[in-house]
Amino acid sequence: MTTQQNRKEGTKTAETSIKRRIFSFCLALALIAALFTGCAGASDSASQEADSGETAVELNIIDDNYRNYYEIFVYSYYDSDGDGIGDLNGVTEKLDYIADMGFNGIWLMPIMPSPSYHKYDVTDYYDIDPVYGTLEDFENLVEECHSRGIRLIIDMVINHSSSQHEWFTTACEYLASLGADEEPDVTVCPYVEYYHFSRTQESGVWYEIPGATEGAAWYYEGEFSSEMPDLNLECEALKAELESVADFWLNLGVDGFRMDAAMHFDETDGELNRSILNWLYTYCCETNPDFYMVSEVWAGSSTIEAYYASETPSFFNFPNSSVDGVTEKTAMGTATAEKFVTTMLTDQQTYSAVYADYIDAPFLTNHDQVRVANNLQNNESNMKMACGLLMTMNGSPFVYYGEEIGLKSKGQSDENKRIPMYWSDTDTAGMTAGPENMEQGITSSFAAVDEQLADETSILSYYKEALLMRNQNPEIARGDITIVEELTEGDTAAILKTWEESTIAILYNTDTESVTVDLTDTALEGMELKNCLTVGEEEISLTDSTVTLPGQSICVLR
Repeated sequence: MTTQQNRKEGTKTAETSIKRRIFSFCLALALIAALFTGCAGASDSASQEADSGETAVELNIIDDNYRNYYEIFVYSYYDSDGDGIGDLNGVTEKLDYIADMGFNGIWLMPIMPSPSYHKYDVTDYYDIDPVYGTLEDFENLVEECHSRGIRLIIDMVINHSSSQHEWFTTACEYLASLGADEEPDVTVCPYVEYYHFSRTQESGVWYEIPGATEGAAWYYEGEFSSEMPDLNLECEALKAELESVADFWLNLGVDGFRMDAAMHFDETDGELNRSILNWLYTYCCETNPDFYMVSEVWAGSSTIEAYYASETPSFFNFPNSSVDGVTEKTAMGTATAEKFVTTMLTDQQTYSAVYADYIDAPFLTNHDQVRVANNLQNNESNMKMACGLLMTMNGSPFVYYGEEIGLKSKGQSDENKRIPMYWSDTDTAGMTAGPENMEQGITSSFAAVDEQLADETSILSYYKEALLMRNQNPEIARGDITIVEELTEGDTAAILKTWEESTIAILYNTDTESVTVDLTDTALEGMELKNCLTVGEEEISLTDSTVTLPGQSICVLR
């Protein structure tokens, strides 16, 4: 405890400023690199002339908690010092790449000291794992993110700690010293209340602590692993400690937390779990009113609906992930454009009724799932279409590193879902070795980043187009949805999104064949094409009131 207090007291406190983020428009305009496949008949309002005489992209990025997030497993992303392990300075080196794609938010998977490669078992909540760098490296990363208008959120793992954390080891040593008739004294060892300890092996997953006196056994709860003892989040002393942890990271400039395993804080008491989320969120907002929280509740829609009663901003939309949602709608043939927009509307109506200020957090896959390329069997068109659908969903979409280039995983182990980012075939600088127990290296049917950046038809170029579309039309993330019924049937759908008295329309064709849509006497009549997403070389066109949509295409009209 003394060591941690010294660290906290010795660490320079960064000034917290609610409006500390000033967008760098010059850097933002670098999104001109996002090349369109073409949008025949599009309005000239999609571009404006820069002073240099070049055509610059017109953006409409709102500085709020609706963001385009990029999930990074630091270990496998970019290695700045040649040891084969990704690090924070490597992330900093790639910020221009991330910003140029159109992301303005980053989620870093756990970065705190941990004995494991994945780092979901924390040994010290007040530091950076040495393989990733130093606190100074982290502060520099935060500063560089903010200078580019990127907000940074980090994984906050409070369901459990590492069994090597000093809280746990101290508590176990103390309990093991007690006789069979002795009860623990929290004034002697306060950490005995930080975890779930018992004289008996309770129902659930419990382990015996080592070294106890014969006949005086103690057990602890560890639902995930013996190396991950569950924390007792009803303990007021622990909650006060975690408030200090939150202060530490907020003072370093962190913009939010991704809450790991939120539905497992208590395995049977969802109301308690929701109250814990609300407590931490409310506390952090007192320091930074712009604080953002997104939580992992891997469950169906009804459970996620219940968790929005916590009045915390976001929960990952697992029901519409690759498991049974967005990607299946394009690749597996289990749903249509009509079903997709109906689900989007239903989500909005359901979740907003519980918490009006909710921000959906849709995604295709994450670090616990096989990648999009696996689910879509390397079908490039379907992978692009899945991205297009994701980028028209409300809220803050999350993209797992490597999805933008079609990176594939092999096997079901977590290590294989977290393989090295594929930067280049010819320039190996920065390439990581990946997790030690990974069964294979990079597996991809598609080119590396450097080649895809130079290819207007690549998956990466499609991602840039889709993100540009989102950054030009804030209604996509924030708008109230209306389905245009007369234009919605089967593989064709049309919706309106209205935000702050501004309305756009989005047209979808999820079939592989081209369709024509007559806008006459509909809410879309008189609108002009703003953005077009196509998976091939055919272009979307608007002639009079008829839109021609090639197979698997999406367009925005305004």
